[in-house]
Amino acid sequence: MSANSRTRRPVARHGQLHRPRAWTQLLKIIGIAMTVVLVSGVGVAAYIVYDLSQTFVADAVEIEGQEAIPPDIGELKGGVNMLLVGSDECEEGYEASFGDRCTEDDGGARNDVNMLLHISDEPRRVTVITFPRDLMVDIPQCTDENGNTVSAGYGQINTTNERGGLGCVVNTVAELSGQQIQFAAKITWDGVIQITNAIGGVEVCIANGIEDSYTELSLPPGTHSLAGWQALQFLRTRYGVGDGSDLGRVSNQQVYMAALARKLVSDEVLGNFGTLLRLANTALSNVTPSQSLTNPVLLAQIAMAVKNVPFEDINFLQYPVFDDPDNAGRVVPDFASAEQLWALIEANQPMQVTGGSDAVTADGSALPSTAVEPTPGEGESVEEAAPVTPTGPVGLPENIKGQSAATQSCANGAG
Repeated sequence: MSANSRTRRPVARHGQLHRPRAWTQLLKIIGIAMTVVLVSGVGVAAYIVYDLSQTFVADAVEIEGQEAIPPDIGELKGGVNMLLVGSDECEEGYEASFGDRCTEDDGGARNDVNMLLHISDEPRRVTVITFPRDLMVDIPQCTDENGNTVSAGYGQINTTNERGGLGCVVNTVAELSGQQIQFAAKITWDGVIQITNAIGGVEVCIANGIEDSYTELSLPPGTHSLAGWQALQFLRTRYGVGDGSDLGRVSNQQVYMAALARKLVSDEVLGNFGTLLRLANTALSNVTPSQSLTNPVLLAQIAMAVKNVPFEDINFLQYPVFDDPDNAGRVVPDFASAEQLWALIEANQPMQVTGGSDAVTADGSALPSTAVEPTPGEGESVEEAAPVTPTGPVGLPENIKGQSAATQSCANGAG
């Protein structure tokens, strides 16, 4: 069914491969992060085998102030960072589908999904950090798509794309995190629909059931294969999961990401040439990359870099936050906990979530946890707290929630 002929419902605001192993591992990268964005890597990989899409290159965004990317990722000391952005912009033909978002509001393109994907040096580990849309941050001076300078300010992180485009989002996250970001990609709501259709849906487990009058998403408890419009509803639902907050939605997205990772490395996708071709072509048409992301050699190297990363070393984490005392419904950075996270990443230390997850088991109970090495105390660095190299994962601060791709979790439906 085409996008224009389906029933419209409002969405809540807010040839042969010469190197099959490399192709397989690039798809594994894709499965690491969120369904709506990481498939961009598949689109980029497509032209390694076929041809570089001229449209894809023409639409690439220059990241202001970005250092030159070396031709070999082995020269990127400290690992590789890629920012993955989901935009809620109103696209032609979809206005009625998104209700007030496109008919009564200003229609600006907000970056409602922001994920920083980090691939470490050897030994390779993967960490995906989600920055909540309601996070209040310092926004640096940006240059918009028309070359106009936008003054620095303070506001929600999800306004940065509207202020200065993908480059502004990259610079804001880089300033907040202290991380150099080499690559970035953006996708819209329509892109989510098209790409999830291309892979034939993802099976997700739902505990308690989801009933959300805002998105009109209704799913009973159990396992559901979600694609297209329904997948977008699931990724966007806020009031149908957990406590109805944006943080609950982040957990919901992590459940989907972990399931997507397992789906993309399965025979259902990797073993089906038609599915791979459809996915590549769809991604090329729906993703806006940074100029650095249009280098096929670097992307192939990134693919090989993660070829042996097990799912238990792929972690999806929520950036730590506190409630904003000055703005109800908003959150502010927990810099102390974040500092420990960045230190563990810099030390390339295996990590374990100790603060739990808003996701649950199939019966609605908390996910099981495992014993880990002590977390550094307040004011202590990783080295000070653990002078002897830990034999296992180090526990993250309790204010950092998340899960690994190996965890079989379920969305915590509000019923």
